[in-house]
Amino acid sequence: MHPFIAKVAQTIQEHQLLDPKDKVIVAVSGGKDSTAILSILKQLGYRVEALTIDVIIGKYTKQNLENIRKFCNSIDVPLHEVSFKTEFGYSLCYLKALLYAKGVRLKSCSICGVLRRYLINRHARLLGATKLVTGHNRDDESQNVLMNLFRGNLQQAARVGIKSQSSDPSFVPRVKPLFFCSETEIIDFCKEMQFPVEFGRCPCSIVSYRNSMRELLDTLQQEIPDVRQNILNVFLSELQPKLKKPRSSGIQHCAYCGEASRRRLCKPCELIDVLREEPKPSAPLTESGPKITVTVENA
Repeated sequence: MHPFIAKVAQTIQEHQLLDPKDKVIVAVSGGKDSTAILSILKQLGYRVEALTIDVIIGKYTKQNLENIRKFCNSIDVPLHEVSFKTEFGYSLCYLKALLYAKGVRLKSCSICGVLRRYLINRHARLLGATKLVTGHNRDDESQNVLMNLFRGNLQQAARVGIKSQSSDPSFVPRVKPLFFCSETEIIDFCKEMQFPVEFGRCPCSIVSYRNSMRELLDTLQQEIPDVRQNILNVFLSELQPKLKKPRSSGIQHCAYCGEASRRRLCKPCELIDVLREEPKPSAPLTESGPKITVTVENA
């Protein structure tokens, strides 16, 4: 077995991330991380399917979509495609422009993150997933720790971890088998396996808060080579246990889409509601009901 695959397999076993009986949906983008973990889980014999969300960012997402289609076909894994255009009526960039015109000054990554997480969970559940796998790696997670701590968002920081689960059945349990793998290891593995992936970053991420954290850690790494692993080690062993508190069961369901939420409207519907001209329906939509759509004058 390839050493990198063995490392991931050990992580899965030690942290009880997956069971052979699980129906595993892997959230894929066509990038290195999700392509690598999809390949590894397939080789390890798990029952996997792939789910991709096309946010429609020109050539970048078009190439990634072509790559993941090609790859899934080559390893005989079903690929389920969902697009922002179908679900919300517009591409990510156009949604950002519309929100900006309405006074909502959010960066592309913030909008993308909220809407993609919503669609990934919803469609993974509709596909019958018992586990949802994401390609988050050690570098991503160390950035997450710093981002939340610098913002003073301790509640969100407490959720950083190798797996997450909610008492609400509408949330599919998420696991991160690449949690202890560095970005460099993943790049090397993908190149060695000659996977059809582009290694460039999303063009929208250049001005993101995450990119600032990435650059900070890159600078620190020059003097502290293990800085990312050190951050995770200290956080998971010392800080997170003190941050975790019993969470209230105050989960309700969004008045518009019916998804689980801690507010009357879930975060995606709060964004879309800014653009919606027609009144909100008086009753929640069902799983088989209409998708969220936006009506904007002269759009």
